[in-house]
Amino acid sequence: MKTRLLFFNWILAIGLLFVSILAQGQVNKFSLSLSDSLKLRVFVDSINQSDLFSVRRQLYIDSALMIKPWSAFWWQQKSMPLDKQKKYELARPYLDSAVKYNRSKYLDYRGFVNCIFRKNYSDAISDFKAAQKEYGYRHVMDHSYDFWLGLSYLQLNKFDSSIKCFNSAIKTEQESRSDSLGHFMNWFYLGIAWYEKDNNTMAIYCFDKSLEQYKCFSDAKYYKAYCLTRINKKTEAKALIIEADTDFKKGYTINEDNVIYESYPYQINQRFYLDNALKWMGK
Repeated sequence: MKTRLLFFNWILAIGLLFVSILAQGQVNKFSLSLSDSLKLRVFVDSINQSDLFSVRRQLYIDSALMIKPWSAFWWQQKSMPLDKQKKYELARPYLDSAVKYNRSKYLDYRGFVNCIFRKNYSDAISDFKAAQKEYGYRHVMDHSYDFWLGLSYLQLNKFDSSIKCFNSAIKTEQESRSDSLGHFMNWFYLGIAWYEKDNNTMAIYCFDKSLEQYKCFSDAKYYKAYCLTRINKKTEAKALIIEADTDFKKGYTINEDNVIYESYPYQINQRFYLDNALKWMGK
């Protein structure tokens, strides 16, 4: 009996030692030696001192990733300037690695990049649906998942799905804040979806809701003016196009942070949109 007990204790000890070795291996996998930590600090300093779009910065990030290949942040930092330079094919595997190492943080961000930068709307929808299923109702880049889903469906001409998503985004925002109308960009793109369905009454209603919050929003005025021409309110439409032209020249257009890198869907410009509209409406 005593021999069997000693044997059992010996087996238990071996088992605990084995578990301890495995655990230690896991810790070491995601930890750095003092020497590597010091090297990484030098590379990080060099990264921070390099121009965002330089090859030099990319090479320093490569060096950091040689030491810490599980760093989702540095994979994202490698992809981000490439996307902003429209080098989407180069950027793609790096952002995929960021998602691999920190899915919770970068899955929805990749959905945003797919939507605004790469114009891969089906991929954006897949990312946001997965993020919504895994993490619930969240925001990325100042907007809810429903906003980005609505915009992606809009770009695929799936207008009914787009309307459903924007309505959901507005409803959630209104319920979370009693004084909220819902973000003016939700109303703007909801108006665009109705405009594409040729429902001018609903489109005008949505553009007016957007303009309640952003009174000089030239893009909303432009599309509202076209809705007015469709219902034979041409004098009112002409006056609104002139307003839109004035507002646009003052810089009142879509004001999302990343608009300096990429045009947003349905964003107007002077030459193609406003100048032609003014000519057509007979300024």
